[in-house]
Amino acid sequence: MTATTAGAPPPGQRLPKRRGVELSLLVCAVLISVFGYISVGLGADGAVPQDAAAYGAGLGMLALLAHIAVRLRAPYADPLLLPIAVLLNGLGLVLIYRLDLETPDARGAPTQLIWSTLGVALFTGVVVFLRDHRVLQRYAYLSVATALVLLIVPIFFPAVNGAKIWIRFAGFSFQPGEFAKILLAVFFAAYLAANRNALAFTGRTLWKLQLPTGRVLGPIVAIWLFSVIVLVLERDLGTSLLFFGLFVILLYVATGRTGWIAVGLLLAAVGAFAVGSLEPHVHSRVQDWLAPFASIDEGRGPGQLAQSLFAFAAGGLFGTGLGRGRSILIGFAAKSDFILATAGEELGLVGLTAIFLLYTLLVARGYRAGVALRDPFGQLLAIGLASILAFQVFVIAGGVMGLIPLTGMAMPFLAQGGSSVVTNWIIVALLIRLSDSARSPHPETVETGVIAPNGQDGWGRQNGWGGQDEDGAIRPQDGAIRPTGEDDR
Repeated sequence: MTATTAGAPPPGQRLPKRRGVELSLLVCAVLISVFGYISVGLGADGAVPQDAAAYGAGLGMLALLAHIAVRLRAPYADPLLLPIAVLLNGLGLVLIYRLDLETPDARGAPTQLIWSTLGVALFTGVVVFLRDHRVLQRYAYLSVATALVLLIVPIFFPAVNGAKIWIRFAGFSFQPGEFAKILLAVFFAAYLAANRNALAFTGRTLWKLQLPTGRVLGPIVAIWLFSVIVLVLERDLGTSLLFFGLFVILLYVATGRTGWIAVGLLLAAVGAFAVGSLEPHVHSRVQDWLAPFASIDEGRGPGQLAQSLFAFAAGGLFGTGLGRGRSILIGFAAKSDFILATAGEELGLVGLTAIFLLYTLLVARGYRAGVALRDPFGQLLAIGLASILAFQVFVIAGGVMGLIPLTGMAMPFLAQGGSSVVTNWIIVALLIRLSDSARSPHPETVETGVIAPNGQDGWGRQNGWGGQDEDGAIRPQDGAIRPTGEDDR
């Protein structure tokens, strides 16, 4: 095999920029969203909403602003990332607007549009001012310190719906954990990239698992454990599971050892059983999961999970049509945690499958950027950010469908929540920057180990192995580098 990384251009070959394709897809995304907005009005009131043109113009301006930023500053970025994000965000506004018709005194769509505007503004800022993703590696410890502060602060504020994850002040609400996940992804990627060899080839072997030395693994495990303890105190196990999953996935990608997956699943099972048995708020959610219809038998009427299951069942294959569902019966979380139930009822299995395919494409293109990148930090960061989106979709979809106990997380871009939509736009911006670096025809020589014209690969090797690793061990040269940038280690 050649030393060229999969998805990256061979030396001297210029890949097409595909910005015209991106613009065409953005037009389609905006038109689909506007069509959905009009369909809600026709289905609920039999008339086109008066502000449909304003909605389309606003969403179109946001999409155009983001496209211009990408065209000017990230011309080789993946052309699918931005259109998918715009379409999901537009569909989220449509679903929230549809539920607003049932709650005219508590409208969420205007606020969500404001948060979306802020998210696109931050997206533009990241794409324009972050010219090289490797700059983030320098601020790894600052990132983790900031993340831990963001996780600790909500403990001192009153609980909202049983969880201490919000900061509410003067009518303004903010969920710091949403931003902490990005900062922790930066830290995990930077630390594992710097200590990858030591994690994979040093330490003692316990049964079939090679454990690295405590000096190498200790700091990252301590920081991860501290963040999880804080989140357990906040009673927000959804984000706790997200951080745990991110930690295990990046550790596996960095070392290539499947034993870490087994250890991660075992620890997750033990932790979930312990917390689910001892913490009352989590225990009640486990009980609802085990018997979602028990409240009906007790004469209290269907609970949230039961109403969600009823909504999916009512949707059938093609749905009841936008504006014709009854998912508002779920209650106060219909616009946030259970927004997927509205999509399932009114768009049916076909529409729900289309939404899941959009998420699949978004995550897959993020993984593709990670595989194509040449530097270890960029590879781990891209895979970590894409995994955050994938894990969120799995946890919240599984919860509202009754596959796993419900956890308090927001469906990316769809659910109402300012902190969530802003951080998701930042994640997409970082993935665009990473994909642009992966597809750029001009490799650079930097201290982080990017493939250079002299033939070095992303881990600082000379087209094979040979020389010393970061842990001081000398590896034989085999001359074969896999598409992920790794050799036969």
